[in-house]
Formats: sequence, C-alpha cells, structure tokens
Amino acid sequence: MPVSSPRRAGAVSLVLLLLPLAACTNADDDAARETADDLTAALSQHTLDGAALTEPTAAAAFEEQIAPLTGYDVEVAADDVERDGDTGTVVLHWTWTVEGDEWTYDTTAHLVEGEERWEVEWGPSTFVPELTADDRIEVQREFGPRADVVGTDGEPIVTERSVGRYGLDKAVIDPDEVGASAERIATAVGLDPEAFRTTAENAGPQAFVEAIVIREGEEEQHVSADFAGIPGALVVEDELPLAPTRDFARELLGYVGEATSEAVEASDGAVRPGDQVGLAGLLATYDSTLRGTPGIAIEAVDAADARRTLAEWDGVEGQPLVLTLDQGIQSSAEEILAGLGGEEAPGSAIVAVRPSTGEVLAAANGEGNAGHNVATTGAYAPGSTFKLVTALALLRAGVALDDIVSCPPSLEVDGFTFQNDDDYPDSAVGDITFETAIAHSCNTALIGLRDRIDEGALETAAESLGLGAEVDLGYPASLGQVPEPEGETEKAADLIGQGRVLATPLAMATVAASIQAGQTVVPHLLADRVGEADPAQPLTEDEAAALQSLMRSVVTEGSATFLGAIPGVPVGAKTGTAEYGEPDDNGDYATHSWMVGTHGDLAVAVFVEDGVSGAETAGPLLASLFERW
Repeated sequence: MPVSSPRRAGAVSLVLLLLPLAACTNADDDAARETADDLTAALSQHTLDGAALTEPTAAAAFEEQIAPLTGYDVEVAADDVERDGDTGTVVLHWTWTVEGDEWTYDTTAHLVEGEERWEVEWGPSTFVPELTADDRIEVQREFGPRADVVGTDGEPIVTERSVGRYGLDKAVIDPDEVGASAERIATAVGLDPEAFRTTAENAGPQAFVEAIVIREGEEEQHVSADFAGIPGALVVEDELPLAPTRDFARELLGYVGEATSEAVEASDGAVRPGDQVGLAGLLATYDSTLRGTPGIAIEAVDAADARRTLAEWDGVEGQPLVLTLDQGIQSSAEEILAGLGGEEAPGSAIVAVRPSTGEVLAAANGEGNAGHNVATTGAYAPGSTFKLVTALALLRAGVALDDIVSCPPSLEVDGFTFQNDDDYPDSAVGDITFETAIAHSCNTALIGLRDRIDEGALETAAESLGLGAEVDLGYPASLGQVPEPEGETEKAADLIGQGRVLATPLAMATVAASIQAGQTVVPHLLADRVGEADPAQPLTEDEAAALQSLMRSVVTEGSATFLGAIPGVPVGAKTGTAEYGEPDDNGDYATHSWMVGTHGDLAVAVFVEDGVSGAETAGPLLASLFERW
C-alpha cells in the first residue's frame, strides 16, 4: 500500500486552517468599506447623520463647525480602507464648489471595529486638516464696487449716490421709550406707526431699526422737520446704486436692493442673503455683469481670534452696462408725461428712437402705468398710426400718392359699418387723393382699397417698417403683431389699426424711425447689442420717400397742422385713435390716443391709454418734446 507523505498531509491541514481566517478578513474589509461609504455619503450632505460614530456627540459639533459652508456643494470620496487589525484609516478626498471655483483637500478618517460594525473616530481634523475643537470656520465674502449703468457718452445713469437711512437706534434710549419713539419716527417719514412700532419692539436691544432710505437732496420731500428731535432718531449715511432721480426710467431699469429669498434661490449659489442685487428690470437682467464676483476667503479662527486661511479666491470686478438712453430726452419725456397727472392718470408712454442708428433715446412711462413698462412691452391697438403700414402695402400694390380714391362718410363690410372719426373734416369727404386720405386719416378710403392688398402683404409691409419682427433685443420688449385676419371685417379693421393688430410704443417709434431712415430699423437699447434687420421685402428708397411725403402732408394739410410751427427741420407725423373695450350706455367706446412723429434724426411715438383722440391728447405731448429737442 502506498504510504502517505507526512509533509503533504501537513500542507493540507494548514490550508484547511487558513480558509476560515481569509473569509473573516474579507468580511471585515467589506464592513469597514461600508462604514467609509456611509461616512462619505453623509459628509456630501454636510452632516454626520447616518455615519457610524464612536462618539455620537461628534455629529452636533461637526454640524456647528460646517454651518458656514453648508451653502456650498461638496463631494467627499474615500480611498480603500487600510486595516491594521481592528483599526483602520481611510483617506477622504474633499471637493467643494465655491461659487464656481473648486476647493480640494484630503483628510484621514480613523476607523475602529466595534461589537456590531466598524465605527469612525471623528475629530475636527477629519473635516479640515489641523482643525481643532476650539476652531470655527468663517467665510469672508466681499464684492468690489458695483459697476455703473452708463450712457454712450460715458455719463453714469445708475451709480453710487448718497442716501440717508432713517430709523431708530434702540441702543441710546431706554426700553420703555422704544414704542413711542418708533411711532413718532414712522409718522415723521410717512409710515404706518403701529407696524413700525411692532418691528422696533421685536428687534434686538442694541439694534438700529431702519424705517426708510432717502436719497440726498430729497429729505424735505419725505421727512418732517421734527425727526431730529425724536429720542433715538438716527440717520446713517450710506451710498446706493441709483438713477439720477427716483422716477428716471424706473420701469425699464428696475432697482437694487438686498437679495430676496427668491433671488438667492434662483442664483444657483451665486447670491447670498444680504447681497445687494438688481431686483427688477435691466438691473436684474444684467445683475451678474454689474455685480461681478466676490473675493472669498475661507478661514479657520481659533479661540484667540487668530486666523488661518484655508482657501481664497480673488473676485472679479463688475462691468458697466452701456445703454443708448439720452438722459436729457428721457427726463423731458418723463416730465411731459407727469403733466397727465399722478397714479390716477391714464397709462401713457413716450419712446424716442434715433433713425440713423436705431438707438433708443427714451423709453418713458407715465405714473398711471402702475409700475408696468408700457413703453417697450405694452401692446395695444395702434389705430390710425398703423395706416403708415397700410399705405406701404398699397404703394406696393400700385397705388400712387396722387391717385383719386373714394372717402365716403361710412362703409359697410359684411354687415359691419365703418365710419370716420367724429372730427373728420367734411372738406375731405368724397373723391380725394390718396395722399389727402392719409393726411386726414380717412378710414373708409383705406378700407375701400382692401382688395388691392394680397394675403400676407400687410404683415410683410409691417415687417419692412420694423413692426412685428421677432428679434431678441436683450431687454423686455415687443415689436407688436400683425396676424392674418379671420374674415373680411377683421381685414378691414386691421387696415386702420384695429382688429387683432397690436403695437407697442416702441414698435410705433420704430415704424416712424424706419420711414425716416429709409430702411428697416431694429431699435437697440444696449449699446453693444445691435440687431440686424432681415425683412422679407426691404424698404426701397422710393417707398421711403413716398411715406415721408405722406407724414409731411399730415402736418402741412392734415390732422397734425399744429406741429407746423415746430422750428428747425420739417416735422412728419401721423395721428391715431383706437377704440377698445365695450361700449358705454351711449354706444361710445373708450379710445387709445396715439401720435408718431419725425423731426430730423429723431422718431417718437406717444401713447395715452385713455384719451379723446390722437391729435387732441397725444399730439400736444409730441409737440412739447419736439419743442424741447
């Protein structure tokens, strides 16, 4: 019989003994790895919740230390666990995203094998190298000066201007005086006394409770003379980004203030509570450009307030936003609209465009707009100002200025009766020239020529004059619409600027500018964002000359003869009145009043939401602007 080798038998026994030991080692590795994975998953959520800790109280201490950084995303990854019996270490790779920049570093976590699982011996240095339990993390974040909004002449439009912050300094009065002083201060600055008292009493004992911010030079308008004598009353001098006046292009520009929760949430981490940001208008749209990025330093601060910089990044200065607004024309337009009255006045707007360049020189809104930007976004029926578009479509259909057309007192289309305005002159009724029909704004003459206008021709003519174009202008704006009419009655109404035709004051100023320039104008407000027109049928030199002649005839013989006395180069114009809404008990409709005009290298549209007529209501406003400029 063969004899077993003692050496061979011993080897087999050794293998049998080693197998259980290897299995145990793999299980422990997996358990340690599981603990490391749980740790990195928790840390990536700025917490130690869910991590196995030898000392559970470490989670609360970590929560306090990491708190200043919880607004920044972090990803924590772990290497393999290096075991040494029932202990181990694992290298953690930290990657923070700090407002677009990365902060990376490594730390080491220590693990021990507990009775049921592996656990983490957490210490502050596992969070940040060399951090101690007495250290705190601070984030220093500072923006440079906010960039200005400027005009093309380089003059600031929105810039840092001196203000006074009026309020109550609780630190200098007795607690039992707070309520009475708060009410007196509120009364002095025009606020609700009871509401401000509640705010003041709920503020900290050393707080300055702000009531109102007043720009320098406007104190007498908003603050009563007895403010200074109120116990605890205080004015803190400061600066804020402001336009030249409280109302200057307010609806277009917007304003700067402390970031709202909505602004913080929408910024994807770029904006923090307490930041000064644009909260409306262009100041909000281009906030990141104007604001720049802050310089950031992340520091460890010990119990003696000694600081150690952990990471830092330089900020980027904000860049100016250059607008084409002319401060003089904008201010004049706003002053003119102020003559219509305050908040109870009808909605109104004046837009001025430079025909040679397309620059928007003014986009003024009246107080009756209730804060809405009617000037560039308010779409309304343009009434007879739209007849300039209709005239172009008819010119292209072969109608000449001296062609004889019929202007009856009324005209029926599919059962609907169209009439001329109540103030239409009897002398211009009957057979008249096409030029006279435009000059006096004969509705029935143009409607009678509707069969000369092919399908789509009116929309094409509008596009040639810049109306209805879909162009991203970089600011809130609309250039109106000219939809295909649904039926003969709507087609007739469209020809006189009713129906479903809509235009903004910006759009009608663009129509006038295109006629004056002899080419399609794209209105631009941002100096570095000049759009290019691409109409399906470009405006020709002869067409522009004919339209200029028609606008001049409105002044020399038609509905805007009151503009004939404007000095300087000849003025061209077109009046417009558009009915809207439901009729009153007498069957009369409310009317929008429009006026467009050209005066040299200036094209203007005036709109008043509720007026008598274009000539009577909007006309004097246009005349006033032309007289000033």
